[in-house]
Amino acid sequence: MPGRLILVRHGQSAWNLENLFTGWTDVDLSDAGRAEAGQAGRELLGAGVAAHVAFTSVLKRAIRTLWIMLDEMDRMWIPVERSWRLNERHYGALQGLNKAETAARHGEDQVKIWRRSYDIAPPPLASDDPRHPRFDPRYAGVDPRELPSTESLADTLSRVLPLWHARIAPELRSGASVLVVAHGNSLRAMVKMLDRIPEREIVELNIPTGVPLLYELDAELKPLGSRYLGDPQAVAAAAEAVKRQTEKR
Repeated sequence: MPGRLILVRHGQSAWNLENLFTGWTDVDLSDAGRAEAGQAGRELLGAGVAAHVAFTSVLKRAIRTLWIMLDEMDRMWIPVERSWRLNERHYGALQGLNKAETAARHGEDQVKIWRRSYDIAPPPLASDDPRHPRFDPRYAGVDPRELPSTESLADTLSRVLPLWHARIAPELRSGASVLVVAHGNSLRAMVKMLDRIPEREIVELNIPTGVPLLYELDAELKPLGSRYLGDPQAVAAAAEAVKRQTEKR
């Protein structure tokens, strides 16, 4: 039998509080985000779910969430792989902008399309923009042609899939339980793939921060079932908080 898959969205970040588009900008956790990460680790520990290997992005809000979780679980010794393919969706020229001010400038309908449509990306960064990932040393080993200047959710899924097939799926097939700590959109992309969610429905899916989502898989890595770990009321409150943040202008 394959191992279990645990997906965790990083805890609240500092820019979540400031209502800014984040994307690939390397923003750290807020104090609340650190607390969420600790609670996520305790939920896994309490449920008796022991990860054998972990994957995360190369952005510190996900990395720190993983660190805190592994510390809570006393599993800081397990192998960890960091990959840019698990980064948040790249928000292009919107990164660093205030969401409310952007809506006032471009109109709420246009900003909603950029944020929530499946296959429409925001305006791209110029190639000479200092925010472009080609200037960031953490991507020095990545083919520049693969580095995005903007992304839709469809683009994000295309970026995540090679890592799934090459690294995550083989670990699961070997019987290892795999912990993936990443971002709202890279995880939405993975959930879309796993649950075969239609494009028109995935745009409405919100994944709460710091709440483990546990998948039981069959031999073909198709879901037998999935559930969030934790008190149902607390999980519902976390999901509602993310929904409010998503709808915030």
